[in-house]
Amino acid sequence: MLLGRTANGLYWMNRYIERAENMARLVDAGLRMALTRSHNASEEWTSVVISAAAEKAFCERHSEYSAATVSDFLLRDMSNPSSAMAAMETARMNARMVRTALTRETWESINEAWMAMKRMLAGPIDERDLPKALDTIKRETALIRGAFYGTMLRNEIFDFAQIGTYVERADNTARILDVKYYVLLPSISWVGSSLDNYQWESILRSVAAHRSYRWVYEGDYKPTNIADYLILNGRMPRSLTFCYRFIVEHLGFRAAEYGLRLPCHGTAEKTLTQLKSSEIKEIFDTGLHEFLDAFVRSNNRFGEEIAADYRFY
Repeated sequence: MLLGRTANGLYWMNRYIERAENMARLVDAGLRMALTRSHNASEEWTSVVISAAAEKAFCERHSEYSAATVSDFLLRDMSNPSSAMAAMETARMNARMVRTALTRETWESINEAWMAMKRMLAGPIDERDLPKALDTIKRETALIRGAFYGTMLRNEIFDFAQIGTYVERADNTARILDVKYYVLLPSISWVGSSLDNYQWESILRSVAAHRSYRWVYEGDYKPTNIADYLILNGRMPRSLTFCYRFIVEHLGFRAAEYGLRLPCHGTAEKTLTQLKSSEIKEIFDTGLHEFLDAFVRSNNRFGEEIAADYRFY
C-alpha cells in the first residue's frame, strides 16, 4: 500500500493544480458577467468572491469589489492560499515531495507552469490583459494534465492524483454555478431575456462547456438545461455526476488492489447514486442554491474522510 504521506502529496498536488485553473475560471465567469452590466458591476465581482468562499479574507484587504481588486486577490495574492499563484506554489511543493513518484515530463510541466505564472503574476494585471492572463493559466494547467495523462502508469499513484482532481473539480463546478444564484438581475423582467441568457452562457464558457452544450441542447440557453448539464450529465467532464463517477471508479481500483473497503468508498457511492437518481426539476423546486451549498459541504466532508481513511499525514 502506498505510504499515506505520498498519497497525501499526490492528492493535494492535483487538487491545487485544479484549483489554480478553477480560480482562473471563476474570475473568467465574473469578467464575462460584468461585461453585461453598463454600470455597477460590483455585484458580479462580489458574487465571485462569495463563490470562492473568500469574502472575509477579501474584505480584510480590499474595500471595493472590482475587476482589479478581485482578480488580484484570486489570481496573485500570496496571502490568499487559494489564489492561482499560491495554489500553483503549493502544487509544486507537493510535487517536489513526491518527485520520485512522477514521470520527468509531469514534473517538468508543473515546474514550467509555476515559472510561467510567477513571471506573469509578478505585478498587478491590467484589466485589458486579464483575458490573456486567464487563458495562460488555463493553458499551463492543461499542459500539466496532458503530460500526466500521457506518461503516468495507471496505478495507485495515478488513482490518488485523479481522486484529488475530481474532488476539487466538483467543488469548483458547484461554486461557479452558485455565482449565477448570487448575481442580482436589474429586474425580474430580465429573467429569460437576452441578458439573463448571456449570463448563463457565460457560466458555460467559464467551464469550457459552451460548444459541447450546443451539441446536446442545440443552443437553447435555459437555466434548467444548463444546470442539468453541469450537475447531472454523466458525459460532461466537469459535471458533478462525471466527477463522482470517476472518484468511485478510482476508489474501486484501490479497494480491489488493497482488498479493503473504507467508509469513504460508501460515501462516494452514495453521492453518485443520489446524483444519478436526481431530476433537475426537483433540484430547482427545492432551490438550486440550497442544493449546491449542501453539495459543497458534503464534498468537503468527503475530502476529509479520504484523508482519514488513507491516513494522510
